[in-house]
Order: sequence, then structure tokens, then C-alpha cells
Amino acid sequence: MLEGVGYMTNITHDTRTEIEDKAVLVSLVTDAVKRSGMNPEHSLQELVQLAETAGVEVLDVITQNREVPDSKWFIGKGKVEELRMAIDGLGATTAIFDQELSGAQVRNLEESLDVKIIDRTQLILDIFAQRAKTREGIIQVELAQLTYLLPRLSGHGKNLSRLGAGIGTRGPGESKLETDRRHIRDRISDLKRQLDEVTRHRTLHRERRKKSGAVQVALVGYTNAGKSTLLNRLTAADVYIENQLFATLDPTSRVLELPSGKEVVLTDTVGFIQNLPHDLVAAFRATLEEANEADLILHVVDASSPMRDEQMAVVQSILQDLGAADKPQIVLFNKKDACEPDQLEMLPTGDGQLKISAYHDQDLEIVREAIQDQLSGGNVTFRIPADRGDLNSVVYRVGDVLEQSFDENDILYEVRINKADYEKMGYLLHDYVQNGS
Repeated sequence: MLEGVGYMTNITHDTRTEIEDKAVLVSLVTDAVKRSGMNPEHSLQELVQLAETAGVEVLDVITQNREVPDSKWFIGKGKVEELRMAIDGLGATTAIFDQELSGAQVRNLEESLDVKIIDRTQLILDIFAQRAKTREGIIQVELAQLTYLLPRLSGHGKNLSRLGAGIGTRGPGESKLETDRRHIRDRISDLKRQLDEVTRHRTLHRERRKKSGAVQVALVGYTNAGKSTLLNRLTAADVYIENQLFATLDPTSRVLELPSGKEVVLTDTVGFIQNLPHDLVAAFRATLEEANEADLILHVVDASSPMRDEQMAVVQSILQDLGAADKPQIVLFNKKDACEPDQLEMLPTGDGQLKISAYHDQDLEIVREAIQDQLSGGNVTFRIPADRGDLNSVVYRVGDVLEQSFDENDILYEVRINKADYEKMGYLLHDYVQNGS
């Protein structure tokens, strides 16, 4: 039986795979996929990366072109037989599908192939289960896993009891998932209550940061675009870095000093990916809101990736869903040092678009200056009565004072405005702006 918080202690979030999965990957290219404009080859390459990130040894890849998925097996009956022969011949323990499967399809495939059946969504959830370290992250992952698994319980029973370890079994344990649906729903309700409490604390923390006048800058981008490396290099942080998908799960904030000496808060967020599971987006919404609350978004792009344009579109789509697409944004085409000359030449150039390498100090300085310029609202001169100490203090909070002089009973300030701060407190100074500013 699922019993409140005690259930959390039975969850395994270990990056080590006790039993190494050996998998055959399967991709179905339907007419709908072709019409969507998505490149199925790129998606399959990404599935290989996801599998390897989860600790899976990829033995083979099988693809099929078909108008629509088969309602019983997802792939055609003949392709199921081909898959069975590949599994038997290679000694595979798992078949991983690049698309989401229904519970009935999982059950039918398990019975036909006698191996674990994992789809793309479950694979991503498994990676998140490995990465979750904070209480918030663990709650979010478990909620997403249970929400995903609840309607599929009948399709995963054999799957979960087969090996007891490996991909698809991290997170909620086998015995827990075999309890009746009512207890699973109770657990989901309990997790939602816990997450609401965590979300409330996160919201209060953000509000305190706002009241303090702290300017928020969020790093967003496709997974493995180099966001954490950039955070570390810009702020001398010590965030975990690895050349793999979803190396960073929990958001990390650090203070970044701009060339003017002003400090802003720079936050690294979880990476995006195409077909990011809906349940995961819903569970991680509080974390993803960091982008929505930012004064400026740094969209980090892996410029060397052949899927660059598709990945950028995925990020913009998710930002749109979060209501953050209209936020001021700087696009950082990262990893320029890994680009071929023609790739580098083809990169867009324009306002708010920079070609950089996170490992080049000169590029980091350019990024700092770009952030400062983007946040700056230009120079404004204020004439403040000398006896208005309250207003004189506000001047220093809305920007950088470049020059200060005295004129009879007034103080003249020339200020480089910070747009985010001025939007919050500038109304107090509107009557004191000098003509021509």
C-alpha cells in the first residue's frame, strides 16, 4: 500500500544501472510525422543519445514507414516479427520506441517479444529520475511518472516484474505500481499537495527577489546546448557539467557581475527537448516558470548541431506555452569552436544574436556586455531636491549613476537606466526627469 511520505523513501534515483539494458531502438515514420516537418532521422539520433544517457547499450535500430500506426502493435505485424528476430539474435533485453505507446500496445508487444517495452516518454522520465536530487525535483519526477503510468498499469505489469531494475523501473517501485489504481491516485494527490507547497515557497522566493530589486536573467535552451558550462564560466559556479542530455535538472541561480559592476541573478534551467512529455512539463511547471519570471532570457543554442533550427523551434514553442515567448531575448550560438567553417558562416547575425564559445574569455565578456546593453534603458538625467533622501536612494536603484553634481538645492544625476528596475520603481522619478533626457 502507498503510505504518504514513507513511499518516497522507497524510490531509487541512482545514476547507476544495476542491470545493463541492451536495446533495439524502433522508429515509425507515419504520414503525420512527414507532414509535421520533423526530421525522423534526427529524432532517431536523439533517441540513441537518450538511451545512452540512461545507461543503455544500443544494439540495433529498426525503422518502418507506414501511413498510420497499427492499433495493436504500433508497428506492422511483419515488422514485429523482424524486431523479434533482431532481439533474439542480438540478445537484447529491451525494445525502445521513438514514439509514445498506449498501454494495450505495450502489453501486446511484451507478449509477442518477451522483453521490456519502453517508449520515448518513459525513457525521458527515467533519465529525469536518475538526475533528480532536490526534494522538489524528486517530487516532480515521481508525479510525472505516476501520472504517465496510471492509465498504462495493465500494459506494464510484466515489464516491471521482469528484471526489477534498469530503464523504465527507476522511480516508483514494482510493488507500488502493482497496487490498485485508487492508491496510485491517492499518491498522485499527495504529491500534488507537496508540490503545491514547494511551488508556494518558490513563488515567495521569487517575489522576495523582485522586491529586493534583483534583476533576473534565465538561461534556456535545448538539452546539452551548453547552458551549465556558460553559467559556470560566467559566474565561477560549480554546476555539474557532462556531455549528455539532461545533465542539469534542478534550476541553479548564481550572481553575475556586469561590466558596470551591477549584479544580476543568472539562473540555469532544465533543458528542453522535442516531444517533451506533457506530464513532465506539467509537473515541472514551477521550475520552468523561472523563464517566465525573468527580465531577460538567454537562449543558448548548440550551433554545431545539425538539428540546430529544429531545436531552436522546440525551445520557442515551449517558451510560447509558458507565456515567455515575448520576453526580451538574446540568442547565443554556442560551441562555435565545434562548428565547421560553413556552419559558422550560415549562422544568423543580427541584433540580439551572438556567435560564442563558452570557453573563450573574450566571448564571455561580449555576453556580459550584451546583457548589460539589453537591460539598459539608455542614459537619463534627474534633478532631485537634495532634501529628498528617499528619491535620491531610488536613483541608485534604477540604474548606474555615471555622474553627480550639485545645483543650488538640487542634485543632478546622470544615470544609465536598467530597464527592469526602472519599470518597477521609475514611476517615483518621472516628475524629476530633465527635459531632453
